[in-house]
Amino acid sequence: MGQVTVLVGAQWGDEGKGKVIDILTEEVQYVVRYQGGNNAGHTVVIGDKKYVLHLIPSGILHMDKTCVIGHGVVIDPKALLEEIDLLAPQDIEVEGRLKISDRAHVIFPYHRKIDELREVRKKGRIGTTKKGIGPCYADKVARIGIRMADLYDEKYFKNRLKSIIEEKNTVLKHLYGSDGFSPDAIFEEYRGYAQRLKEYVCDTNFLLSEALKKGESILFEGAQGTFLDVDYGTYPYVTSSSSTAGGACTGGGVGPSRIDRVIGVVKAYTTRVGEGPFPTEFGPELMETIRKKGGEFGSTTGRARRCGWFDSVLVRNSVEINGIDQVAITKIDVLDELDTIKICTGYNYKGKLYSNIPGIPSFLDGCEPVYEEHPGWKCDTSGITSYEDLPENARKYLARIKGLIGTDIILVSVGKSRKQTFIYKS
Repeated sequence: MGQVTVLVGAQWGDEGKGKVIDILTEEVQYVVRYQGGNNAGHTVVIGDKKYVLHLIPSGILHMDKTCVIGHGVVIDPKALLEEIDLLAPQDIEVEGRLKISDRAHVIFPYHRKIDELREVRKKGRIGTTKKGIGPCYADKVARIGIRMADLYDEKYFKNRLKSIIEEKNTVLKHLYGSDGFSPDAIFEEYRGYAQRLKEYVCDTNFLLSEALKKGESILFEGAQGTFLDVDYGTYPYVTSSSSTAGGACTGGGVGPSRIDRVIGVVKAYTTRVGEGPFPTEFGPELMETIRKKGGEFGSTTGRARRCGWFDSVLVRNSVEINGIDQVAITKIDVLDELDTIKICTGYNYKGKLYSNIPGIPSFLDGCEPVYEEHPGWKCDTSGITSYEDLPENARKYLARIKGLIGTDIILVSVGKSRKQTFIYKS
């Protein structure tokens, strides 16, 4: 049997998963995206080229790898085709190397419209990307979704689409006061998308099962991070899918006993995009400094990310939820200029010290982070190529993080490029 690795974000997303996936892809034959949609982006820098991928797995940049979009992903066909078309001029050929699950659910214009109108109407905004992700997942669970395979049975697709749009138009008109959609127009539009994507669509569960039997290895990549997971995240400020390691089973197509290791990716500090609680968030001045140095702007939306101190409670809980065996730590270099660096080691909530995150409503809004302070290293680490060459205080900082989160560190990153990554040595 081939080896199965699952890579997850261990914070609120944007941890640098794309770069780590790119490095790990060297040792596998298949890279599988198992959840989310085009509401997330993975950025990979190779030489002087920057690639931002939203639906296609990052492994597509390696010409000898097969990339799979699993059935746990919701697919906007127009966005996917635009991504394929953007890769072609860059000599990234996807034909024969990209596979799409025939069970993956499809995003339609009414999903995007409802997403937008619902966000505007809400008193407590979630900070959705308005790309229709949540409404598509809601239809999936309500059993009124349309899957990729459905697009190729024209009679079935047309009848199902007509019935669904009748219901959606009623909601749009009477709840939101908005115009509806023409089922015939959408049918024709999506029939065109289906024809262009036909060569990629297949039974990916069977494909991966056969690959493992042949001894080939698979890397599962998640979008978003653990604390945006619909079950484990800071609900309701979460995404609409299972971004934790368990999602690789439900959305990727392998059983839990097939997973050999889980790798988590964390930043040397913490960020999150959009609304929701954030106990270790910086004040305005430090926020701007770190945001600028770290390039903390969303790869999908361009939104400025909120930044804060490393939260070991958050990451330790992530280690336990995902069964993380090792972590990769990114963006150490962003902290180079700080005199003092803080780590959150616990939360005070109503007079009680917590080392976990209970489901108490507004817990993270009402808690006070408990910090310990560490001296900074005050030198440029971006050119360092080995762990031994890191300044002593940077090594002590990493060692303290390792002790607090209770798992091994495998990689350390000090910049955007592939070359700015090295093995951690304790």
